[in-house]
Amino acid sequence: MHIRTAIPADLSTLLDIYETARQFMVENGNPTQWPAGFINATALSEDIVQRTLYVCEDENGIQGVFMFADGPDPTYAVIENGSWPSDAPYSVIHRVASAGYVKGLLAQMIAWASERAEVLRIDTHADNYPMQHLLAKLGFTRCGTIFAEDGTPRIAYQKG
Repeated sequence: MHIRTAIPADLSTLLDIYETARQFMVENGNPTQWPAGFINATALSEDIVQRTLYVCEDENGIQGVFMFADGPDPTYAVIENGSWPSDAPYSVIHRVASAGYVKGLLAQMIAWASERAEVLRIDTHADNYPMQHLLAKLGFTRCGTIFAEDGTPRIAYQKG
């Protein structure tokens, strides 16, 4: 699997992958984390311009997508029902999505990000049990509750 910065030509494929991920979440008891229109062409295009959107691809094409950026992240400034293990500089991973064909994709994303940052932070919805399970399996510590830009609560995790 190769991870590279997303480019504008990827946009259509990425929108399809996010729709696949949205449907997976709905089918697995998490219908509200990514409402229709939340991840749209405008938001993805901004991430592409900022060079913070990455794709995972193999010989069959793009298999996954995620946002990776250095902190601080404003949504992580306040944490409730817990605390961050440290105030060390960190990087964030957001908007992880898979086309659904490759197993272990999140582990590959985390390994790639870990080569670039000693401390990683990520969050997920309380109903996103598959992601919570994978984050624990990949060595992340559940730290508390943060609030997304829209004000909805998210479970916050840190590794490193």
